[in-house]
Amino acid sequence: MNKENQENPEIMRHSMSHVLAAAVKELWPDAKFAIGPAIENGFYYDIDFGSVKIGEDDLVNIEKKMKHLIKQNLKFERSEMDIEEALALERKAGYEYKAELIEDLKNEGETKVSYYKLGKFDDLCRGPHLDNTNKLAKAGFKLTKLAGAYWRGDEKNKMLTRIYGVAFADKAGLDSYLKMVKEAEARDHRKLGKELDLFCFSDLVGAGLPMFTPKGVVIIDELKKHIETVCRKYGFEKVMTPHLAKIDLYDISGHAKKFADELFHVSSDKGHKFVMKPVQCPHQTQIYASRQRSYRDLPIRYMESEKQYRAEKTGEVGGLTRVYAITVEDGHTFCRIDQVKEEIKTLVNIIKDFYSALGMWGSHWVSLSVRDYEHPEKYIGETKDWDECEKMLELVSEEMGLGAKRCEGEAALYGPKLDFMFRDSLGKEIQIPTVQVDFATPKRFGLKYVSQEGKEEYPVMVHRAILGSYERFLALLIEHFAGAFPVWLSPVQVKFVAVSEKHIGFCDKLAVEFRGEDIRVEVDASNETVGNKIRKAVGEKVPYMLVIGDKEAGSENLMVRDRGSDQTREIGKKEFVEEIKNKIKNRN
Repeated sequence: MNKENQENPEIMRHSMSHVLAAAVKELWPDAKFAIGPAIENGFYYDIDFGSVKIGEDDLVNIEKKMKHLIKQNLKFERSEMDIEEALALERKAGYEYKAELIEDLKNEGETKVSYYKLGKFDDLCRGPHLDNTNKLAKAGFKLTKLAGAYWRGDEKNKMLTRIYGVAFADKAGLDSYLKMVKEAEARDHRKLGKELDLFCFSDLVGAGLPMFTPKGVVIIDELKKHIETVCRKYGFEKVMTPHLAKIDLYDISGHAKKFADELFHVSSDKGHKFVMKPVQCPHQTQIYASRQRSYRDLPIRYMESEKQYRAEKTGEVGGLTRVYAITVEDGHTFCRIDQVKEEIKTLVNIIKDFYSALGMWGSHWVSLSVRDYEHPEKYIGETKDWDECEKMLELVSEEMGLGAKRCEGEAALYGPKLDFMFRDSLGKEIQIPTVQVDFATPKRFGLKYVSQEGKEEYPVMVHRAILGSYERFLALLIEHFAGAFPVWLSPVQVKFVAVSEKHIGFCDKLAVEFRGEDIRVEVDASNETVGNKIRKAVGEKVPYMLVIGDKEAGSENLMVRDRGSDQTREIGKKEFVEEIKNKIKNRN
C-alpha cells in the first residue's frame, strides 16, 4: 500500500475497528460480527454477544487487548475467496450477519469477496487496511461507549451491541479531541437549559414536546424581534396560518408523499379529518391565491414563525434538537422570473446581517444543493425549470463571492438551494439558513399573476429560512455561548444582590428604574449568605451583577461586576444604563 493510504485517517480508523473485532474475538470466542466501519473521528463495530451482557467496564479490558495486539506487529493479510465458498463457510460457522452481507454482494453480481486476517482473526472485509499493526503504534485511541443498534437499522431485526471508539494519528490528537468532548459536555444544551431554567419537559405533556419558561421565552422573543426587524427592512410582512389542514393541501404540494411516515393525523367524532402541518409553505400559497395579483404587486414577501409537527421515531427524540412540535421561522417570496436573482441576493444579505450579529458570519461555507440527476423521480417540477434555478443560484454565488460548492442530491423536493453551513464554538458543523428557488409549487397550486401584457403567468416561489427552528437554534446558541449569552439575548441582563433585608428596598427601586429603560433585571432578596447569592448569579451567567450594601446604597455611583470578572468597577447610573442600551442596540 502506498504512503498516502498508510497515512489516511479513514484507513487507520477502519484498521482500528478490525483490531477491536480481533480483541473481542479473543475475549468472547462465541461473539458474532456484523459491520465495523470508520466514522468521523473514529470507528465502531456492531457485535452479537448472544446471552452475554457487556457493560461499560468491559471497554477497559477490550482496550488492553487491542494494545496487546498492536504491539505484536501483526500483518493485515488480504485474501480473496469465491463468493459461493465464502457464503457456505459463513453459514456453516453460524455467522448469519456476514452471510447476509455476502448474499447482497452476490445479488449485486459480485463473484469474489475479500477477507483480512490479523493474527488468528479472519474477517470478511472490503478493506483497505494498513500493512501491519505497527502503523497503529503511535495512534491515540480510546473506546468511548456502548450502544444498542438494530441489525441494518431495522427495529424488526435483532438488537446488537455497538462499540464506539475514537482514533487519531497520535496521542496529542486524542487528548485534544477528549478535551473538546469534555467542553461539549459542559456546554450541553440539555444540562445548561435546566441549570439556567430555560425549558422543561413533562411526562404528562409528552416527550418531544418542550415547554419554555419565562427566561427561555425571552430569548425566543428577542430572536423573533431581531429576525422580523431585519426582514421588514427588506419588505417582508408577517402572516399567520392554522396548525391544521386537509390532507388535500399536502397531496397537491407533494409533502403528503414525502412526509407520509411523519404526519400527525387528527380526527374527531364529528367527522373532522385533518393533518397537523409538517411545513408552512402550502398554507402561504393559499394566502397568495386568495385574491388576483398583478405584476405590479410582485414581489410579495411573507414571513411566519409558527409551529410545525413531525412524527419522529420515538427513539430519535431528545433535547431540543429532535422534537415533535417545531417552531419554525421561515418565509416565502412570490416574484416574477426577472426578480428572482435579486431576491436571492436580498436573502443572502439578510442571512449575513443576522449571523454577523451573533459573531458567526465568516466561520461558514455554502453548499449549492442540486438534484440527484440519476434519480429525477425524487423531485417535482420540470427539468427546464430545474436547469434555470440551478443556473441562477450559481450566478448569485459567483457575483456575491460565496464560493458555493456543488453538492448533488441535496436539493429540496421542489428545487435547488443555497445552504449555509456554520461552525459553532466547538467546530461542529451545522446547516441552518437556506434559500430555495421553486418553480414547481406555484404551478401545482395554479398560482397566477397578470403580466404587463395582460397575460396570466406563474410566479416563482423563493423559500427561505434564516434561523430555522427556534428549538434547534436555541440549543445551538446555548452550546455556542456556553449559556453566557450576549447582553441583548440574556434573559436577565442585570442582577441586584441585596446584602441584607434592609437593602431590598433600594434594590427594588433600582430595578424599577432599569425596567423603565427596558432593561431586564432581577433582584435576589433571598435569605441566603451574600457569598451564596454571588455564586448563584455567577452560575446563572448574568452579564452584570451589583451587590448592594450600606456603601452602595449611600453612593451616587454604582459598583458593577462584569460577567467573567471577580473585580468591580465604579460607574454612574446614567452611564451604565447607556452602556447596556448601546450593547442591546448594536447587538454587541
